Parts: sequence; C-alpha cells; structure tokens
Amino acid sequence: MVNPSLTDETLWQRLKLGDELAFSVLFERYYRSLINYGNSLSSYPERVQDCVQDVFVNLWLYRNTLSDNVVIKAYLLSSVRKRIARLHERDTIFRQTAPLDAVQFSLDFSIEDQLIADEETSAQVSQLNRLINALPPRQKEALYLRYHQGLTIEQIGEMLDINHQSVSNLLHRCIQHLRKEWKGDLTLLFLLFSRIL
Repeated sequence: MVNPSLTDETLWQRLKLGDELAFSVLFERYYRSLINYGNSLSSYPERVQDCVQDVFVNLWLYRNTLSDNVVIKAYLLSSVRKRIARLHERDTIFRQTAPLDAVQFSLDFSIEDQLIADEETSAQVSQLNRLINALPPRQKEALYLRYHQGLTIEQIGEMLDINHQSVSNLLHRCIQHLRKEWKGDLTLLFLLFSRIL
C-alpha cells in the first residue's frame, strides 16, 4: 500500500516503475483541480472530464518515457490545457468554433464562507470577488495559476506560451488594478487574497 502523504516526486518515481497505487494517489490528488481548471477553459464539462481522463491514461501508458525532473502539478495542468486546445483546434476545423486563445478563462473566484466573520467582512469579500472576476480572462488565469495552483512564473509562462516578463506584467497589472479599485483596508485585502488564491 502506498502512503498518500508521500511527496509528488516519490509518487512520480513509483509511477514510472509501474506502481498502480502511486498512480491512483496522484489521480486522487489532482483530478478535481484539473477538472476545475479544464472547466474554466471549456463550457463542455463532459469533454473536460474526457480530456482529464485521457491525460491520466497517457500518463500510465507512457510512464516509461516520462522525464524525471517534472513539477507534477504544472505538468498535469499544462497537459490538460494542451488537450483542450487540441480539441478546440479540431472543432475549429470541423465546426468552425473558436480556438482556445479566443476562449475566455471563466472560473469564478469565491472566498470560503468560514472566512466571513461579520457583515462588514462579508461586504468586503463580495467586493473582492467582484474585482477579481472582472479582470480580463488572461490576467485572471495567470492569477489563478500563480496563487491558487501555486505555479511559478516560469511554469505559467510555459503553459500560456508567453515569456517570463509577460507573466510578471500580467500579474503586476492584476495586483495594481485590485489595489486601485479596492475600497477596504489593504491589510485585509492581502490577508484575504493570500487565503483564497
């Protein structure tokens, strides 16, 4: 039996050696967040589930060829994004739908109810949610990947196919916009921001 508290790196190495239990732990650990991310890129939940499942099937089938030096979360998020992009490209050819770059990142951020202690905090939380969800899709996606998924600027750049400086600029514009529009206490903004993202 595989200990579910093992690090991603240990599970990855065991997966490469054909350990089905390590594969199962990785699947359980990342499936929900991959579905959530995929749903932010596509309005077809069934197709997103298929894409995520395909990513895991390929992970198992091609485990012998996987690189040793991988940040698993970034690798899986990127794989889902690429699979959805290929699906959109195929649809563009056959049905003339929009390519992935034209699809807006649509995940709504929300702060957990347990953080809302009083009416004033509740109003500020609602304002913060509105501000974040009003950001342009690319900025919101970069913000989500950085603060919610914990990816580095380099990993985000690889996923979005933009350079390091462009990712930094996107994130800087997000933070600048939120600070400018935020009407409440800046300390609360950063506290809430760090808890939800």
